[in-house]
Amino acid sequence: MLQNASAIRNSHLVMKRASLISLSRRRNYTSLINASVKPADLEYTETIPSDGNKTQGALVLVHGLLGFKRNWSSLSKAFSRDLGRPVYAVDMRNHGLSPHAEPMDYLHMAADILHFIKKLGLSDISLLGHSMGGKAAMTLALDSDLPPGLLKNLVIVDISPTKGKVSKTTISYIEAMRRIEASNLTGSSARKEADKLLVDVEKDPSTRAFLLSTLTTPSSDSESARFRVPLNILSRSIPDIGSFPYDPGEAIYKGRTLLVKGGKGRFVNNDNIPVFQRFFPNSRLEVLDTGHWVHAERPNEFKNVVVNFIKSLETTAET
Repeated sequence: MLQNASAIRNSHLVMKRASLISLSRRRNYTSLINASVKPADLEYTETIPSDGNKTQGALVLVHGLLGFKRNWSSLSKAFSRDLGRPVYAVDMRNHGLSPHAEPMDYLHMAADILHFIKKLGLSDISLLGHSMGGKAAMTLALDSDLPPGLLKNLVIVDISPTKGKVSKTTISYIEAMRRIEASNLTGSSARKEADKLLVDVEKDPSTRAFLLSTLTTPSSDSESARFRVPLNILSRSIPDIGSFPYDPGEAIYKGRTLLVKGGKGRFVNNDNIPVFQRFFPNSRLEVLDTGHWVHAERPNEFKNVVVNFIKSLETTAET
């Protein structure tokens, strides 16, 4: 009996200590709407349905590292057509035509998305993020000061809410891109020469084409090829891009969530799926026969999975 009482007291002490540790961590966390967090004004494209609706039930698409809004062009049209909703694709900070800004951590990237949503007056949002964009979307959903009811659906594509290191492959891409800029390529052959420099780190032509999609070619011999992304900022931000603001148990999002995994990928696996489910208990998993670039490799299958998930809420509401 005495042993049982002692065990119970020890258990309570452990739980209390864990609670205090969690509370301490939460006290150190800055909300997205904190005045010290300065959001960037994100550039975007919009696809508006025939009824002219620009705000209600909007689908917001968020790209990954080294991507930009144009990656979603075809899918934006397909989503808007099949859902009858407005679709917005954003350029994240330090990508595409959006401002170059530091820090480039998930708190600020999530704040950028929230600022964008509020600025356009969007409501009943479906938020979809791939890779880095998925981590930013999860950070937004998990924030305790998120306006109630703002998010109706959360779709995360091939990424988990874990802390780790950015892959060596991704780092090698950025280093190769910096070498391209350092080479000061000029003339009409600049893109072809840049492609040759990428072969050492990436053999797949389609991936190289993706990496070169933000390369601006010189209009005269006095100019040299440059990437739209600020490679110096990306290099400094590598630790933040690999990280995540929360540990399991510190936050939870109970809204409808879909995790789409590339079956051949390694970013979502049997070790971190339970972690995802702790953060997002009202979630389901769909696996497609792809690598990491799920939406690019199987666009039609990916579109159907997302559309069916979003429409399933409408069906539930009707019944």
